[in-house]
Amino acid sequence: MTNETKDPVEGAVPAGPEVEGGPEDEGRLHPLQKLLDNPWLLLALGFVVPFLSYTVWGWVELLLTKPAELP
Repeated sequence: MTNETKDPVEGAVPAGPEVEGGPEDEGRLHPLQKLLDNPWLLLALGFVVPFLSYTVWGWVELLLTKPAELP
């Protein structure tokens, strides 16, 4: 056998500035990714978008409906 030095844990990720995912990477995220990483914003959008779309759809249907003819 050879006298090679091995890492104590094989496949371990080295700690240091070369590792991605630290606080300094927050500045390199795309602005849209930062926006969509907010779970409260996603929850609010999940309520607001369907509410607005169905409300507008209902108003359009009411405006396009002909008045009923009485017998």
